Amino acid sequence: MASKNVQLLLTENVDNLGIVGDVVSVRVGYARNYLLPMGMATEPSEERLAALAAKRAQAEKQLAELRKQREGIIGRLAGVEITLERSCNDQGILYGAVTQQDIATALTGLGYPVKPREVRLPQTIKRVDTYDVHIKFDTDLEADVKVWVVPDRKIEEDKREEMEFDNEGNLIEKRPDKQKGGQREKAGVGAGDERPARRRSRRDEE
Repeated sequence: MASKNVQLLLTENVDNLGIVGDVVSVRVGYARNYLLPMGMATEPSEERLAALAAKRAQAEKQLAELRKQREGIIGRLAGVEITLERSCNDQGILYGAVTQQDIATALTGLGYPVKPREVRLPQTIKRVDTYDVHIKFDTDLEADVKVWVVPDRKIEEDKREEMEFDNEGNLIEKRPDKQKGGQREKAGVGAGDERPARRRSRRDEE
């Protein structure tokens, strides 16, 4: 069976794959449809490796600078809280979920440059609440921030019923209590089947 992977030499930095000068193993389809047509990789050889030496050194320098910047950002992110105002109904359910892009944009606006893919949501954010959101640049560069999702208007507290939500943030509908607001059902006899007791006749007493 033919191998589904191919070895290629990266001629450019590729996110989540490697930097220029790396020899990587990738799927044939990914190589044929993206890396090779985009000029981001080629077949590896000693000559090509040598030709990319200077470019690789520059890439490594830039990578080191980027890591230093990210270390500084992670150090400052500890304890950061952001507030996102959203439209919702009287029960606090949002009309549109808060996304990774929303959080990344808010953090970047505060001076913490973060990309959407670096925002790790613990669950789908669909209601007014407070959430702990994980920011991860690398395996050893991560931090948590607190996100407050608040309504864009005042919600009457007495209109908000006690609700339960599943792990995805969806409202769990409760079944109505049959004993509230109506006649209680007797075991074995429906409410509509009850009949008045028959009056005892003199024959019954004999």
